[in-house]
Amino acid sequence: MAPPNILLVTKGHPFQRDPFFQMWDALQAEGLLTWTHVEQPAAQLFFHPEISEPYDLIVDYSMPGVFGVGGNPDPPQEFKDNFMAMLELGKPMIMIHHNLCSWPGWEEYAEIVGGRFHYHPGSLRGVDYPDSGWLLAVEHNVSVVDPEHPVTQGIEDGFAIQDELYLAPVFEEDVVPLLRSDWDFNYRNFFSAVEVVDNGRMYSRGDWTHPPTSNLIAWAKNYRNSPIVYIEPGDVPTSYNNPNYRKLVGNAVSWVTSDDAASWARDRNSAKV
Repeated sequence: MAPPNILLVTKGHPFQRDPFFQMWDALQAEGLLTWTHVEQPAAQLFFHPEISEPYDLIVDYSMPGVFGVGGNPDPPQEFKDNFMAMLELGKPMIMIHHNLCSWPGWEEYAEIVGGRFHYHPGSLRGVDYPDSGWLLAVEHNVSVVDPEHPVTQGIEDGFAIQDELYLAPVFEEDVVPLLRSDWDFNYRNFFSAVEVVDNGRMYSRGDWTHPPTSNLIAWAKNYRNSPIVYIEPGDVPTSYNNPNYRKLVGNAVSWVTSDDAASWARDRNSAKV
């Protein structure tokens, strides 16, 4: 059987391209996948039930709808309709890191991913939130929540990683927890998004506060009939080159493209009807 054929989507947030793509090359060399790269906004054409058909899954590492990249915060209705039709058919997806920030004007996108990072104060599920928090180069330890899940197989419990963390709302009650960080997700341990984006103060809080948030940094979920995995780490090469992180990504690719994941997503979707 041929390995899963991935459509890898980027643009909208800076990243170190060579180390990032080297990770995907390494996973391809292991026979775990093949990959094709497309950038926003051209990538939006592929979020479509027919145009996405040649690809076994979409790995979305892009950040559309923010800072004018890929369109306005709320995408066109045609794009939304095509996206929903694709998920109805069960297209597997993996969202990584800053994809949590995408399409801030489209509330349903947060439901697809399982939460949202707010660059500016916003409302989500009827709750008003301040801008979210961020912290670069965090040295933290990662615990495996569900050691029986296929995505966590072979991952060291308590492994160390250095990466950016977010203080942002997560719909923990609606997802299957996979990994947690031992970091304290309190606003005093993060910096304000508005302070850097609007005021140019890189490491600042001003008078910003934020309620504590979940310490989940990877989860599985479905949306409609699509199995989905979100992985928060993935900002810098210290993640790309971490063997546990590569194992996590490889496992996620294998699981979301499996028959078991497809059946699981369909069953969860049916249970909500």
